Amino acid sequence: MRRCWLLFSQWVTVALAVFFVLSTLRPGWLAALGPASDAPAEPDAIQWDRSPAPARPDPVAGSFRAAAEQAAPSVVSINTTKTIRHPYANDPLFQYFFGDATNQSQSGLGSGVIVSAHGYLLTNNHVIESADEITVTLHDGRELPAQVVGTDPDSDLAVLKIGAEGLPAIRIGNSDQLAIGDPVLAIGNPFGVGQTVTSGIISALGRNHLGLNLFENFIQTDAAINPGNSGGALVDTQGDLLGINTAIFSQSGGSMGIGFAIPASTAEFVLESLQRDGRVIRGWVGLVSNDLTPELAQAAGVDARTGVIVTGVLQEGPAARAGIRPGDVITQVGEKAIRNVPELLGSVAALRPGAPTQITVHRHEQAMQVTITPDERPPTVRTGAAGRR
Repeated sequence: MRRCWLLFSQWVTVALAVFFVLSTLRPGWLAALGPASDAPAEPDAIQWDRSPAPARPDPVAGSFRAAAEQAAPSVVSINTTKTIRHPYANDPLFQYFFGDATNQSQSGLGSGVIVSAHGYLLTNNHVIESADEITVTLHDGRELPAQVVGTDPDSDLAVLKIGAEGLPAIRIGNSDQLAIGDPVLAIGNPFGVGQTVTSGIISALGRNHLGLNLFENFIQTDAAINPGNSGGALVDTQGDLLGINTAIFSQSGGSMGIGFAIPASTAEFVLESLQRDGRVIRGWVGLVSNDLTPELAQAAGVDARTGVIVTGVLQEGPAARAGIRPGDVITQVGEKAIRNVPELLGSVAALRPGAPTQITVHRHEQAMQVTITPDERPPTVRTGAAGRR
């Protein structure tokens, strides 16, 4: 019995020794002998997942991809060149001492929007003003010379024509239905880096008294607009044109979140006028006015709370012929209500010269309908303005 116990103890000792050696030097042998485990083996190193990403809905929720793809091909880059003549180039005394003065060439950058498949473009007047040569770079890389069809300095718009057909014309949106907070995209060629899309919202509507144009009814946006964006497109989330980017408020020369665009409704009016008549024909009635305030309303003795008060009437002008007097308050032109001077200016400008129009006038405590026949607005001289982009 004792002999059997000694043999058993020796075999146990040998087995434990073998187990210890294998577990230390060859643990894999023991794992192979054990039962299979459902748990995955630990990897030796991180394995990056290079499998194709799962398909995502198109467009991505909240993305402006569709709007950018729709509108971007319709936005072009505009390069201009103009020759700057020396002010004393023709002065014989200057030529005697200094010789012939050499002219200098100045280049400019801007943007434009294709509005017709037949090669018509909209841009800002200040982009192409006084240019000797205008070159348009299309979205597909083609460079084509452009000719000026017509300009309208009063609204800072111009129409160009390039020799190409089948172009991707932008869709015109309804800028009259805009509301503060609507999302928008600004597309253009800032700083000449190439076409760029920025996003923002409508910050304000009907901005005026900025001293940029004679007719001001700007859309304000915080979408980034920088030098070179002038003449580019402001579009909605469908890619439809809402305005032509034209200026910014800036103390640094770059975007500070306050940009201005000319409404598409104004651009459409100018485009049609330039194509039809070669110039923009606007109505004119020959009066001077101010926004109506409670103090002015009390002084004039009128019941109106909104409108514009007439402060001056040009003799023999359309307003004088219609019987309008200083102190009258105009509250409506045709079907459009008038709340301030820019609205009156725009409504009168939209009238067709020679076509009689009804306007609502408050005189003292009485409201009356007056028939006025506007004349054509005489041309105005526009001076340069800061903040152009």
